[in-house]
Amino acid sequence: MNNLSQHYPISPEAKAFYQENNFIKLKQVLSPAEVAHFNEVISAEVKRKNTQAKPLEQRDTYSKAFLQIFNLWTESEEVKKLVMSKRLAQIAADLMGCERVRIYHDQALFKEAGGGITPWHADQYYWPIDTDKTITAWIPLQATPLEMGPLEFSAKSQQIVFGRDLEIGDDSEAKIKDNLRINNFEHVIEAFDLGEVSFHSGWIFHRAGANQTDQMRKVMTVIYMDATAKLKNPENDNQINDWNTWCPGAKIGEVIDTKLNPVAG
Repeated sequence: MNNLSQHYPISPEAKAFYQENNFIKLKQVLSPAEVAHFNEVISAEVKRKNTQAKPLEQRDTYSKAFLQIFNLWTESEEVKKLVMSKRLAQIAADLMGCERVRIYHDQALFKEAGGGITPWHADQYYWPIDTDKTITAWIPLQATPLEMGPLEFSAKSQQIVFGRDLEIGDDSEAKIKDNLRINNFEHVIEAFDLGEVSFHSGWIFHRAGANQTDQMRKVMTVIYMDATAKLKNPENDNQINDWNTWCPGAKIGEVIDTKLNPVAG
C-alpha cells in the first residue's frame, strides 16, 4: 500500500500526449494488492449505499449504464486514502500543468452484469467550473477486458463545441456519435490491465460499452480540478444542482474552497 504516497513519473511524452488528446492510460498506478484492497472496501460501500432496486429491463438507458454512489471519501477513511492520495493528485496536476488540485467529487461506477452502454457525453456539461483544467481519474477495481465495457475515448474531441450542451442519455449518444463520425475523430477503446488507470479531461467526449460478462464491472472515479478553479455562473439546471451538491457555499467568481473541495495530496 506504499504506492499511494509515492511519486508516479510522468514523462514529457506522456504530458504532451495528454495535452493533445485530453486522455491517457497509465499502467501500474496501483499495485495488485492496492486494487484488491480498494475493490473490497469500495464494493462494501456501494452495497451499503445502493438504493437501485429496479431490474435492468425496467430502467432507462442512463440507469442501465451503472450503479453510481458519490463522495465515498466523506464516509470512509479507507476510500479517502485513495481519493486524497498524493499519487493520484500528483498525476492529475502534472497532466494538467497546474501546481495543486482539489477534489470536485468522487463517484463509484459499477456496471452490472448485462448492464447497458454509457452514452457519449462530456462530463463538464454538469460542472459549474470556470476552467478547462479538470480531470477524471477512472480507476478499474479489476482487470477490464473489452467485453466488460471499458472507456472509449474520442481523441482530440475536446476541440468540438457541438454536444457540450447535452446531458447524458439516448439523445447525446445519437447526436454526438453522428458528429464525431462526420468529423472523423479517432475512437480509442482498449482493455485495462490490473492497476492501470486512465485520466481524461472534462470536455473530451467518451462513452463505455455494455458489460457482456457475468461479473460486475467495478470502477472508482475521482474528479479533480485546478486548486485555483472558481465557481462560474451556472449555465443549466444540472450545474445548479452540482453547485448545491458538490460545492455548497461556494460563491460565483471565487475559488471553490469548501469543506467538500479540499486540496488533494
